[in-house]
Amino acid sequence: MRKSFILLWLLIPLVAAAYHYGPGQDRLQEDDVAGHIARAKAHLEAEEFAEAVTAFDQAISDMPPDNALAIPRLRLEKAKAQMQCAGLPDAHKDLVSLLDDLGKNAAATPGLIAETKSTLASAQYYMTWLLRLEGHARETWEPVIESSRQNYRAAAEFAGTSGSPENANQARENLEAAIKLARIDLSELQGLPLPSQ
Repeated sequence: MRKSFILLWLLIPLVAAAYHYGPGQDRLQEDDVAGHIARAKAHLEAEEFAEAVTAFDQAISDMPPDNALAIPRLRLEKAKAQMQCAGLPDAHKDLVSLLDDLGKNAAATPGLIAETKSTLASAQYYMTWLLRLEGHARETWEPVIESSRQNYRAAAEFAGTSGSPENANQARENLEAAIKLARIDLSELQGLPLPSQ
């Protein structure tokens, strides 16, 4: 009895080490990701958007690749933060890539797709505003605002069918703003204050 107790006692560190270097590593990785996400949210609340982008990048790189639903959400939140810290072109590229990836992902929820389209539409709206103020030709900015209009429309349709009247109203207002931006004269546009993101 005593020998079996001693043997069992000596096996405990072996079992603990096997857990630590096996499934325990996954738990450590999940803890790291959760820490990065918590830091990103804290930076967002403090309006430290560049730091939030860095924290989201760390969370995305440490996230296990089999987590098909969490990574797109993190990419979307990162793009939103990028739009707030002078990273509009990068956010636009990331959102286009994310929307393409979501179209190929059977597990993507319609809500996430609609939110991504709405965020992409906002990025396109602000890009159009800047392109127009920089004096680019209509052929340059018109496809951008047209894509923004289509994405706002898709988001408005989803909000209307999902039973969210507040989101549907906001999406319709955004759609109207995109149409107005396409039609407004440049001299009038130059007299307006820059929209806030």
